[in-house]
Amino acid sequence: MAELFKNIYNQTFFDVFTSFFEEVVPTFNTKEFLSEIFDDEWKNRELKQRMRHTTNTLHRQLSGSFEKDITDILRFIELWKDRETKVSPNDGLAFMFLPDYIEQYGLEHYHIAMDATEVITIFSSCEFSIRPFITKYPEKSMVQMLQWASHSNLHVRRLASEGSRPRLPWAMAIPQLKKDPMPILPILEALKNDPSEYVRRSVANNLNDIAKDNPEVVIKIARQWKGKTRETDWVVKHACRTLLKQGNQELMELFGFGKVHKITLSKFKINTPLVKIGKHLRFSFDLTNTDDSASKIRLEYGLYYQKANGSLSKKVFKISEKDYPGDSTSSITRKQSFKIITTRKFHVGKHQVSIIINGKEFDKLDFELVK
Repeated sequence: MAELFKNIYNQTFFDVFTSFFEEVVPTFNTKEFLSEIFDDEWKNRELKQRMRHTTNTLHRQLSGSFEKDITDILRFIELWKDRETKVSPNDGLAFMFLPDYIEQYGLEHYHIAMDATEVITIFSSCEFSIRPFITKYPEKSMVQMLQWASHSNLHVRRLASEGSRPRLPWAMAIPQLKKDPMPILPILEALKNDPSEYVRRSVANNLNDIAKDNPEVVIKIARQWKGKTRETDWVVKHACRTLLKQGNQELMELFGFGKVHKITLSKFKINTPLVKIGKHLRFSFDLTNTDDSASKIRLEYGLYYQKANGSLSKKVFKISEKDYPGDSTSSITRKQSFKIITTRKFHVGKHQVSIIINGKEFDKLDFELVK
């Protein structure tokens, strides 16, 4: 079984961390710190709870002056990097309590916090901790983010995009940017051809966030950026993934997925009408292109999961994007796992699966999920 992420916070990690912090802050009390860290609730805390608990425990060991404390934290980071210390491959994630320190205790110290963020994000991403600053200081924070978009370090440039995502997963949303994403667009424009794929992926993810609340903004950008460079073509396609799954016909046409009146679906069959939790749904169908020339097809299926209240909730999965020859029939089989996962709760009973061609939903069949 894979090691739980929350266990990146362990005795070894804190032993090394405290040995360094003692050098930076002579008054640092390691015994007291470790006693507070590994309290009676430690084993029950999940990853982000352990992170916040570490943040607050560290704060109680420091002076209480944010300016002095953040200076000590920056000195610690320099010492750690100078000695090329490594506890585990997940050190960057483990040290997310340092950005969290800025979020928890630096919100009233804007300029000091921004200077520290620029340094710390290279060590451990500040994509979460920057968001309360954008909410509290929207105008000057977005000006700062735009300045970071031209920074020499790719991690700082990525922060400009990732930190301003309206719907960043596992983070607080930014309501004003969900409503009006215009302040983000100069940042994304500056980064769309960034030499780092890491940064460009963040640009695409930011646009995908925007598309969920302001699809017309992303459609306009897609038209403007597509065809300019190979890099922006990839960004645009990845940015439009939610809208494509929604079957947006304007984007289907933009990406070359044409009409489906000469595409037929036949022999659609559920091969496992009863699916046990932990097993697979299996289905098959034939797709025929009756045109005499090849057709570019985005082929997907919709899985209608039963919810706790008995209603069905649709999730779309992609099968392929490719050209299907003229006057041809392709036989397609597919399977969908119902293995138990932490991100979805399965409910027994009626489910459905449908075939989607270029955003158009075709036949839909029922199957039963059983224990």
